[in-house]
Amino acid sequence: MELIDEIKDDADVRMGKSLEALHDAFARIRTGRAHPSLLNSVRVPYYGADTPIQQVATITVEEGRTLVISPWEKKMLPEIEKAILRSDLGLTPAASADVVRLPLPPLSEENRRDLTRQARHEAEHTRVAMRNVRRDAIHDVREFLKEKEITEDDAFKAEGEIQKITDGHIQEVDEALQRKEADLLEI
Repeated sequence: MELIDEIKDDADVRMGKSLEALHDAFARIRTGRAHPSLLNSVRVPYYGADTPIQQVATITVEEGRTLVISPWEKKMLPEIEKAILRSDLGLTPAASADVVRLPLPPLSEENRRDLTRQARHEAEHTRVAMRNVRRDAIHDVREFLKEKEITEDDAFKAEGEIQKITDGHIQEVDEALQRKEADLLEI
């Protein structure tokens, strides 16, 4: 049925967006290794607009534990430094003549536990969002059943398919969390 397919597709898309948001949240949780995605949330004032740091500088990894930010315009150095200090990354930039170095200190055992807890919280938040999408989709199916636009068999089948979609996305969340935890606990 076309109505049911629309509901399933919408649920699938919304759950996919929740999964993307989880990946973004995981990118902000730093591990012991430097990775340019760590700075995805940092915005720099550039000609009056808050601009993602990747659009005003090149970010490279040096020796595994240091990010090197090379702005395309030298006048951006102090702005980049301030933006990193304002961010909630808890990192201290070191500016030199033409680059900003961002050393990542090794994670202590306590930091690793806290970051793992944060990752689990983000994953659970995503699971709840996906369950809410499932609830909305099933509600829509039941509304169509109530309006007699679909049969009971179609509604039952649709609910099962929506549950399968949800289970698949929650499986992806669990796998992403396992990878992030392994990253965090790796020394």
